[in-house]
Amino acid sequence: MLFLSTYHNRIDKKGRVSIPAQFRAVLAAQQSEGIVAYASPINAAVEACGMQRIMKFNQRVERFEPYSPERDAFSAMLYGDSVQLAFDTEGRVLLPPQLVEFARLKEQVTIVGKGEIFELWEPAAFSEYIERVRKVVREKRAELKGDVP
Repeated sequence: MLFLSTYHNRIDKKGRVSIPAQFRAVLAAQQSEGIVAYASPINAAVEACGMQRIMKFNQRVERFEPYSPERDAFSAMLYGDSVQLAFDTEGRVLLPPQLVEFARLKEQVTIVGKGEIFELWEPAAFSEYIERVRKVVREKRAELKGDVP
């Protein structure tokens, strides 16, 4: 199962945000009781996923030589920058202040499915981002042709 679609939710004064029911169903199918969240390495957003995705990413990090700068960098980002967040009874998670600040989240959040992950965006920043990526897709769509493995 994949994280699909875009949702708009509120962030309450305590920093809690409701994760869409469809996303919670994907996580439940992966036997995740919450999410792992971290600052996106490529966007001004919070990335989130289940532990299954983190374990898969960890296998890739383990391919680097021990004590290499690459392994150190990915390990610091993967483990040091990630937080496990449990759902409350209403399907919400409490976002840590450092992630709220990183993504410049305020009262509203746009939650975007991206396959194996989803992202939490400040709505205006997401609007700007989606316009840029639509342009990329229009220019690069021919590269998607061919057989799907």
